[in-house]
Amino acid sequence: MHPILANRTRTLLYVTAWLPIASLLTQVLTRGGTIGWREAAAIVFPMCLLYSFICQASWYLCRAVPLRIAPPGQRFESETVRLIGSHATAAVVSAAAWVAIGWVWASIIGSTFNISGISSRYVTQMPMLFISGVVLFVIAVAFNYLLITFEVSRKAESKALELQVLAREAELKALRAQIDPHFLFNSLNSISALVMADPAGARRMCVLLADFLRGSLKLGSKERIPLVEEMRLAECYLDIERVRLGARLKIQRDIDPECEACLVPPLIMQPLVENAITHGVAPTIDGGVVSLQAERNGAGVRIVVENPVEDEATTKNGAGVGLKNVKMRLANLYDGDARMDVNQNAGRFRVELQLPCDRELRT
Repeated sequence: MHPILANRTRTLLYVTAWLPIASLLTQVLTRGGTIGWREAAAIVFPMCLLYSFICQASWYLCRAVPLRIAPPGQRFESETVRLIGSHATAAVVSAAAWVAIGWVWASIIGSTFNISGISSRYVTQMPMLFISGVVLFVIAVAFNYLLITFEVSRKAESKALELQVLAREAELKALRAQIDPHFLFNSLNSISALVMADPAGARRMCVLLADFLRGSLKLGSKERIPLVEEMRLAECYLDIERVRLGARLKIQRDIDPECEACLVPPLIMQPLVENAITHGVAPTIDGGVVSLQAERNGAGVRIVVENPVEDEATTKNGAGVGLKNVKMRLANLYDGDARMDVNQNAGRFRVELQLPCDRELRT
């Protein structure tokens, strides 16, 4: 169905837009004094109401003969001739039928109200009405092509948004799939080793591991989560590693309550804390301190993950797959309003995230 006729309000506005056209044609029809303005209005206004719907039939012709670039091997002139010929024929046939219907209507008015000679006087104005009908039909064709262009643009935008949503879902699924298999392997090995030596520790590690996996699946399905929940999941991961690494891993937290309600992408810190353990604490004999910090920074929030690193390490800014993943997510989700800074200095590896402190989802 035509997009205008599919909506009652649009239909009313469309019909109302024809009133000035009907008024103009009434004035034109009364030129020369052959037809009075009342007679002309009685003829023209119903005719324009009818023609307003006849012109909308060009919508289907416009869809059947779309504006497009000629395909390879076909001359551009043949496509243009086809386009112009189709609409010119439709305009002539529609205008001729409209004028003929107008003559019948004028005759009915003359016989009903005993207005002598009105049909013959109408005939003298038929060429002008025919030309007007052709012009109005061509205008309707141009208008319908414009509507089709808007419709195609809207569908393309909707498709792009749909693909963006699918890409984000795929990204989250990839993140969940990227939970380091070595982490699960090491955790299960640690549980196995603790079963005999420390049954209570083994049970605690099983509970922590289950909580972490459950939380990552639950929160990862959301578009944004409060920072406090993201921090809780990161700390759960670190608690598991602390059972495995023992006293070698120390955790330092400094979370500003003012930023706990700020919304952040789910699992945005998972690669950071995993990187801190895998490349920072685990390889060193003495272990070290993993520091988690979050504070308000004007209208935004600053999140810092810091861990020890050997001076000989060759870690480069953004070189890790996990860090690149985080950087790409921030670029896609915040359109340049967020950034990630990575620094290595004096035996410490520092990752700093600068995010807007949104408390409602961005549209």
